Amino acid sequence: MKKLVDKHNRVVDYIRIAVTDKCNLRCFYCMPNEGIDFVKQNQLMSYEEILRVCSILSKQGVSKVRITGGEPFLRKDIMYFIKSLSEMKGINTIAITTNGTHTLKHLDGLIKYGVRKINLSIDSIDKQRFFELTRRDLFDTVWNCFVELTKHDLDLKLNAVVIKDRNIEDLIPMVGLTKAHNVSVRLIEEMPFNGKGANYTSLEWDYKKILQHLEAHYGKVIKLNDDKNSTSLNYRVPGHTGSFGIIPAYSRTFCGTCNRIRMTPLGTIKTCLYDEGIFNLKDLIRAGANDGQLLEAIQSAIGQKFRDGFVAESKRKKLPNISESMTTIGG
Repeated sequence: MKKLVDKHNRVVDYIRIAVTDKCNLRCFYCMPNEGIDFVKQNQLMSYEEILRVCSILSKQGVSKVRITGGEPFLRKDIMYFIKSLSEMKGINTIAITTNGTHTLKHLDGLIKYGVRKINLSIDSIDKQRFFELTRRDLFDTVWNCFVELTKHDLDLKLNAVVIKDRNIEDLIPMVGLTKAHNVSVRLIEEMPFNGKGANYTSLEWDYKKILQHLEAHYGKVIKLNDDKNSTSLNYRVPGHTGSFGIIPAYSRTFCGTCNRIRMTPLGTIKTCLYDEGIFNLKDLIRAGANDGQLLEAIQSAIGQKFRDGFVAESKRKKLPNISESMTTIGG
């Protein structure tokens, strides 16, 4: 099997697929209060088109697929797609990132189709702060989802974006959840993908300050071994069952081992979260491209993969502002 390798000798074996840009939350750091213009159904990649891309990639060593959005469970017939993906030869890991508002009704199906990796996005475990962050009164639904997920044998991660003056009070109690629960709390540096353009050039609450803040409360924490392609720096509080990780998403310290590409709901291939998108697979498919031509285009895109997110950002034509909403990218 010929693997997909970029010009920095990094093997790409993981794709993150945003199946929809729709989301029922309005997190202020992700999109404006008025929302965004969501993609029309016929503009989305169809499930058959996505599965075709996954089949091509699986023959080139891509074995992991993460399904994201928007909120993936807002897309109709999502379980048909997950079932089909689970039956595909070469795809060994299917992961989901969800906001937890529509997840539980699909839990039996997820387990049946072998989905064991679930990332639950929850930026606050305080009901009022949750409402202020998401502009929606759905904390009880999301918290109930978390409680139910902990009852199953899952690789469960809680994702929280760390935002100055918004949810710093949550960092210590969120890591506190790892005392009794075998979960990983992942604290993510804020990124400038907010649907209106970046307005800062530095970050106060970077991964170093987050760790200092936690150790000021918990004392010295235990550094864990990070997986080869890990995006997080991982730790455990002594005596705790679970662990926590800090993702330097703005500092981009993990770029050197990046093994992933992304596909947006519109079919745009992104080789970096910070790039503008390399080309559109959906357009090629609908123009009649065969599998060989699609693979050639994918290989060409991976061949252009930047060394890190800083280089990718510097090459953007739209500088200085990053104007996407994360919901259109599939963060």
